[in-house]
Amino acid sequence: MTYDETVQYLFNCAPPFQQVGGAAYKEGLSTTIALDNHLGNPHRKFLTIHVAGTNGKGSTSHTLAAILQECGYKVGLYTSPHLVDFRERIKVNGEVASKEYVMDFVKKHKEFFEPLDPSFFELTTAMAFNYFAQEQVDIAVVEVGLGGRLDCTNIITPILSIITNISFDHTQFLGNTLAEIAGEKAGIIKPGIPVVIGETTPETKEVFCKKATDVGAPIVFAEDEKYLLSATSLPQGGIAYETATYGAIEGELGGDYQRKNTNTLLSALEKLKEHGLKIGDNAVRKGFTNVCAATGFTGRWQTIGEAPRIVCDAGHNTGGIKYIVEQLERESKKHTTLRIVFGMVNDKDISAVLAMMPTNAQYYFTQASIKRAMPAEELQSKAAAYNLKGRHYPTVETALQAAKGDSSEKDFIFVGGSCFIVADLLTSVNAQ
Repeated sequence: MTYDETVQYLFNCAPPFQQVGGAAYKEGLSTTIALDNHLGNPHRKFLTIHVAGTNGKGSTSHTLAAILQECGYKVGLYTSPHLVDFRERIKVNGEVASKEYVMDFVKKHKEFFEPLDPSFFELTTAMAFNYFAQEQVDIAVVEVGLGGRLDCTNIITPILSIITNISFDHTQFLGNTLAEIAGEKAGIIKPGIPVVIGETTPETKEVFCKKATDVGAPIVFAEDEKYLLSATSLPQGGIAYETATYGAIEGELGGDYQRKNTNTLLSALEKLKEHGLKIGDNAVRKGFTNVCAATGFTGRWQTIGEAPRIVCDAGHNTGGIKYIVEQLERESKKHTTLRIVFGMVNDKDISAVLAMMPTNAQYYFTQASIKRAMPAEELQSKAAAYNLKGRHYPTVETALQAAKGDSSEKDFIFVGGSCFIVADLLTSVNAQ
């Protein structure tokens, strides 16, 4: 099989969650353990850092990987979903796994794994851990796929666990209250392994404290520490931070939510130093400044064009959209017209998100090229109930072209609502 045929085979034999939603979810670790044993337990051959949470996992994982790379470590990075190329999920020092590796892995092991009927994520996780062992990485930053307790990445015993925050998402699997969701995320807390919690509410903090006490894990609440002193948005889109430990840092990643992620990261770095990792001040500053170049990170308050300014962001639930809306309100004051290319998947809390969106914008409703996408016309109809006005378009590309055609140089165009909307956008941009 060619690389494209191999990826299509993976999608067909084990459809990814991003394509089919809940049907792809497989509870429990038995298949993961079977795959891991077959491969010789590759996850035990390198150090790991485990990152869970509702929002901010991707930004936190990529920034942490960038910092560790600047420190001179060989760093594996496992994240999901991918936006353009499947191999974005598996990187070493910012370079995606080779096409040859993906093809060889499937060819060599499919006779073993086909009878197991693994989920797409189980198979991808095994592929990633095997690749990191093969490449002899020093340490891997491993992002949880969904939840934590029963997520297949949870076979690792990391040197540090990080839980960024808790908000409502994937409630059909994780629970209908913040405490229930926190309980699932807290499943990555291991005996004796320090855990950094980014944000809490009274009900989630109680859950984390109990779990950490039960297993004897040292716990740090980043919001109670004072490592981040101030944060100021920069005109070019990044954020200038003043920190207690590293002085001034210019963060490349924009988006108001990055302030919370940075606060979490600063606490995490202190725990990694305590473990014995050599983390220099300059390496930290360079890591924050060069996240995208170092790791290939995309889709987080990313500028796509100027005059009109076009920005995309993969935030897709109420926790992430809250920060995006606040930022859009500021942008609307600096630009003539706010235009929003918007689409969602049908298993999210669409009404809650629509209720948050600004009513002073012109909307271009669209749909991503996946089965879970809500039809653009249906989304337009639902949005009308919240006084969100606009037209609908069959693809992200046609919606963006319409928004650009309607715009003056002083307008602001935002593209988002789903990571799959951003994926279609970046695929279109890369093809040009």
